[in-house]
Amino acid sequence: MKKEGSLLLSDYTAEIVATDVLDPNDFNSVLQGLYGEVGGIMATAKKNVREGAAYPGFRKAAEEEFGDTLWYFAAICRRLQISLEDIFKEAANHGNFRNVGAASDVIEGALAYIAVPVDPTTSLDSSLVRLGQAAAALLGNTPVPADLISFARAYLDAMYAAKLAFSEVARGNLRKARGAFLYPQVEDLVGLDFDSEFGVEEQLPRNFKIRVNQRGSGKSYLQWNEVFIGDPLTDNIADPDGYRFHDVFHFAYAAILHWSPVTRALIKHKRKSNPRYDEEQDSGRAMVVEEGLSAWIFSRAKELNFFESQDKVSLEFLKTIGEFVVGYEVEKCPLKLWEKAILDGYAVFRQLKTNKGGWIIGNREERTITYMPLESEK
Repeated sequence: MKKEGSLLLSDYTAEIVATDVLDPNDFNSVLQGLYGEVGGIMATAKKNVREGAAYPGFRKAAEEEFGDTLWYFAAICRRLQISLEDIFKEAANHGNFRNVGAASDVIEGALAYIAVPVDPTTSLDSSLVRLGQAAAALLGNTPVPADLISFARAYLDAMYAAKLAFSEVARGNLRKARGAFLYPQVEDLVGLDFDSEFGVEEQLPRNFKIRVNQRGSGKSYLQWNEVFIGDPLTDNIADPDGYRFHDVFHFAYAAILHWSPVTRALIKHKRKSNPRYDEEQDSGRAMVVEEGLSAWIFSRAKELNFFESQDKVSLEFLKTIGEFVVGYEVEKCPLKLWEKAILDGYAVFRQLKTNKGGWIIGNREERTITYMPLESEK
């Protein structure tokens, strides 16, 4: 695995602050959040011990739990106006650590010092117990610097026992938090146009208009450039729920995420010039993943009145979507972009369902999808 290098804690602190959407005056919520995440670390470690090879996702899950714990710890330090960097620096200034020199990957610094635990036999169980005790000590009263240092020391010990790299934990959490809570900026979307190097005949259209019309039979029909695409659809369920218009979700993914194997198949724009893309990204399996994901989201959306009057999707919901698409190019997209694709796609879906058809307008450059009534074509 390619390493991304060190991450300055000062940079982590500066870049993570915008993701703290909790009440800045509510101190108990971040303390309780920290304690809950430490419990998550313990639960993950327990699964690893109990299930061994049957739990192959331990490393990824552990990195995420340690990262979420770091997020809450940074939030605590922020509310106390104490430097996270200073706390960890003091935590490593201890007999259980020794400093080793390393060539710095920071332009302004020639040499970096890395605090390395001295005891190589630290067990995961004992380090987790100490981490839990240190987290508990923060509850009840406003923590003092000594409490924070004790927690940071226990945190470093536990991470070492779990054989995780601090930079990977922090960097992963930074990506996750910014992707989940902040709408991506232009620089965040670099590299997320998955077919720009292909010919136009193998690209998802940059701008598209899809005509959706429900006929007297109750079936919905799709037209692109005045050509019928796909099969006529019904809801395929005893209690009609509008699923016959679900192709709008695939078009929303195409416009906003720049990804949709289903849309590529519908308009015959698979990337066949590159056998690897054709096989790994545009194949039947990728289409099944997209269809399955869309159906799962739809089943949840029905419980939420198809996201009407909602301006967000729960983080747990979005994280599950992230797990669905692991291994496909769209996994690079921030979760916030998924949230936009879902909310905007369902906004158009509700209008299609109400009006029994309409135009779906997609703009990949702006990453938007909108609705236009059928009568507007006249």
